[in-house]
Amino acid sequence: MVLNLVLIGLGISLEPFPLTAFILLLSSEKGTRKGLVFVLGWLACLVLVVACVVLTTQGKPPAPSTAPSTAALAVKLALGVALVLYAWHRWRRIGVPRKPPTWMARLDGVSLWAVAGLAAFLQPWTLVAAGAATITAAKLSGPADYLTLVLFVLLSTASFLCLELYATFAPAAAGVKLEALRTWLDTHREQVIILLSLLLGLWLTGNSLYYLV
Repeated sequence: MVLNLVLIGLGISLEPFPLTAFILLLSSEKGTRKGLVFVLGWLACLVLVVACVVLTTQGKPPAPSTAPSTAALAVKLALGVALVLYAWHRWRRIGVPRKPPTWMARLDGVSLWAVAGLAAFLQPWTLVAAGAATITAAKLSGPADYLTLVLFVLLSTASFLCLELYATFAPAAAGVKLEALRTWLDTHREQVIILLSLLLGLWLTGNSLYYLV
């Protein structure tokens, strides 16, 4: 469980599109306040998903070779295949011009409630679902297991937390660095998406097939 959640958490944290939107929020009017609301909204979504899974399973994984355990593995397998296909689709469209969403240009006047909604909207839900399926099959028998879930949530939010702290405590330097990071993400977004989707997709597919077989 630990390795799966670490890889999925890193994938969630490094998704370039939410990162770009977060950098734009930090650069807008009252950016650090909006950034904090975004982080809290992002955390709330993850905590809600993890809590729902834990409450449903009561920390007890389904017995091996039963319908529920097979279903959890099948979900992970389907998500892995979907990520691989998505990576292939993005790779085929490299070089095709893409217009940024119009709402990205209107973040200066966005309300804090809208920022919280944006955090939920921008969640990479395919990866979050993969994390939920992994937790479903996990046995939670002690504090270390629950600590793993906490670390998964924090790791999935780590990039936003780091940028928020940087912008709060070093605003002058952060402005230049954040703009440079946004430029890099704009230039390399497709490559990052393809790499993350392909690596995680292959891992989830292989891991699920191994346990299914």
